[in-house]
Amino acid sequence: MEGVIHIPAGERGVIRLFALNMRPEQAAFLKEPGALAQVLGIEALDMDQVEIFPVSDLEDIGLTGYLTEGCGVPRAQVEEDREMLQAMEGHVLLIRSRAFGGEETRLTPAEQIVLTGTYGERQTNWSAVPASAESAKPYSAPKLSPRAARSQARRIGATLFTAVMLLIALLVWGLLF
Repeated sequence: MEGVIHIPAGERGVIRLFALNMRPEQAAFLKEPGALAQVLGIEALDMDQVEIFPVSDLEDIGLTGYLTEGCGVPRAQVEEDREMLQAMEGHVLLIRSRAFGGEETRLTPAEQIVLTGTYGERQTNWSAVPASAESAKPYSAPKLSPRAARSQARRIGATLFTAVMLLIALLVWGLLF
């Protein structure tokens, strides 16, 4: 199908940029609850993950700077579309993958909403050297004997009991005097 944009289930870290070929009043109306979802042909959309704004609001930074500095898109991705991004005018729509709640979605945007670019956010490198210290291994802490564990539990319980009774006594004393 032409004009259908497929969002796979579990998609993360993707930003889609759309040009809004409409009057400013219409673009402002898309911020109303349910309006944008309706023109995209879907049931619901997390509006916290959506931005609608005029390109002129970006002043000197421009769309290229906003995507790289504000959205974390790698500069190399944006450089490919630099001329097109600098030439954009009017309102734009920016939708992050999280707006779809991790569900598979098919967008069928109205003809005034044109997909101009799809960009990936910088991914965090979660790799690290495995912890090799003896203390990092599970269950490596010294184990208390049953007698010591009971004794420690009694001390903690007695301390909590004393604290609660002291607070009750202070409350009663405050109410009486």
